[in-house]
Amino acid sequence: MCGEPIPDAHQHVVDLESHAMMCTCRPCYLLFTDATAHMRYRSVPDRYLSFPDFDLGLGQWDELEIPVGLAFFFRSSKLDRTVAFYPGPAGATESELPLAAWDGVLARNPALGLAAPDTEALLIRGPGPGRPAADCHLVPVDACYELVGRLRRLWKAFDGGQEARDELTAFFDRIARRSVPAPADPASEASGSAVSNRASGRTSGTGGVR
Repeated sequence: MCGEPIPDAHQHVVDLESHAMMCTCRPCYLLFTDATAHMRYRSVPDRYLSFPDFDLGLGQWDELEIPVGLAFFFRSSKLDRTVAFYPGPAGATESELPLAAWDGVLARNPALGLAAPDTEALLIRGPGPGRPAADCHLVPVDACYELVGRLRRLWKAFDGGQEARDELTAFFDRIARRSVPAPADPASEASGSAVSNRASGRTSGTGGVR
């Protein structure tokens, strides 16, 4: 975005038109932190929330028609709707999200409305063997692409293989340690569009598993 060298530990902005991530230096990152400004780019915040009371049964997960056991969801301001992506050997693949099924998930979990459009995603791991309940975290959207990139490098066969499953477990363990519980009442939480001023030490990759 400018001529300033970018260190290994850096932050990102989202292109609101294409959803592409762009690495930035700190000054450029700060230019796009105002969520109310009408600009092409938006800074990715550094907020991690967990939802201890997340309610999503196996039947509801199946209704979302995600072919693997993991997906991330975010609101696209350009499309004015929620979009869903899941990992695979080709990277992040968009799913045709059944809107009625997703509206049902939001109705049962109103705290999910905390996610800021374009820059924050709901990362959901569906129920699976030995894990009757689904996991859900609100994370920076670049963390989702980082996970997709990690899984892509390890992916084998249709379901990802054991190495990919181990990487997924380790990733969820890391974000669980970093997350704080979301408030039961979304109105009590400051707007998710307010970007954290903490420098992120994260770099992202680009780019069945349960």
